[in-house]
Amino acid sequence: MPVKVPRSLPSAQTLIGENIFIMDTVRATGQEIRPLKIAVLNLMPNKIDTETQLLRLLSNNPLQVEVTLLTTASYAPKSTTREHLETFYRTFEEEVRGGAKFDGLIVTGAPVEKMAYEDVAYWEELKRIMDWAEHNVYSAMYICWAAQAAMFYLYGIEKTVMPQKIFGVFEHEVPDKRNPLVRGFDDTFAAPHSRHTQIDADKIRACRQVDILAESKEAGIYLAADKTLRKVFVFGHGEYDADTLHNEYMRDVQSGRKVLPPVHYYENDVVGKLPKLHWRAHESLLISNWLNYCVYQSTPYDIERIR
Repeated sequence: MPVKVPRSLPSAQTLIGENIFIMDTVRATGQEIRPLKIAVLNLMPNKIDTETQLLRLLSNNPLQVEVTLLTTASYAPKSTTREHLETFYRTFEEEVRGGAKFDGLIVTGAPVEKMAYEDVAYWEELKRIMDWAEHNVYSAMYICWAAQAAMFYLYGIEKTVMPQKIFGVFEHEVPDKRNPLVRGFDDTFAAPHSRHTQIDADKIRACRQVDILAESKEAGIYLAADKTLRKVFVFGHGEYDADTLHNEYMRDVQSGRKVLPPVHYYENDVVGKLPKLHWRAHESLLISNWLNYCVYQSTPYDIERIR
């Protein structure tokens, strides 16, 4: 997929170096198609790493995508420079004032899962965004903490704090491959998780509005979606690079937190010996399926008709 982003975005230069197709404005405007408008609300502290990971996945499709990076107005991240945010990001309020609608929305995770939702600095803003997305976005994908937050706000399903962090690369099963989101998936696939909290699968099944599409016996649910496919929930981090879990582990160790090394991750279980990347293909397929079946095949050509 040719992803339309500014070439001055640091992530764009990284992806160009990986032979990922990045499209500039001149070439994009010369194509006689309407690009999919995808907003990414980036809640992660290191925004450049997350931008790179998500743009890499969004690129693996023949459709043209125009990406808008969003940040919160109610909380200023400390790990990203003000210059980067002011150059490449907009706030939700700025987009809403302009009457923006999007074919798709991705909301990332955030390292706040132990906090009560109401204590998160941008919780009220996130609730407004989720309400807005119901009628101004055709399909929204919520990742990790954002998936848990959406489950709580939209369905009243509370998270559970786990005695030990769910941390590592886990095998998942796909119980029913008839759902378009898992079309082409193998019977099992690997994906990383990194979280202190869990959503009870039985509570999701009891609400009857959401289908569980992939889960792990060790790590719990990985993928779920509502019946209309307009809300998708990814509870892990398939977008992670090979070294991301290692970097998180070293950060936790250096800060004095008592956390075990990520499981099923380090080669030969030797801490620091990074694994070969073996989960990106399925995550790339998931994003491609979402863009194709949940967005492109369903969203109105006239984006103003999204309701």
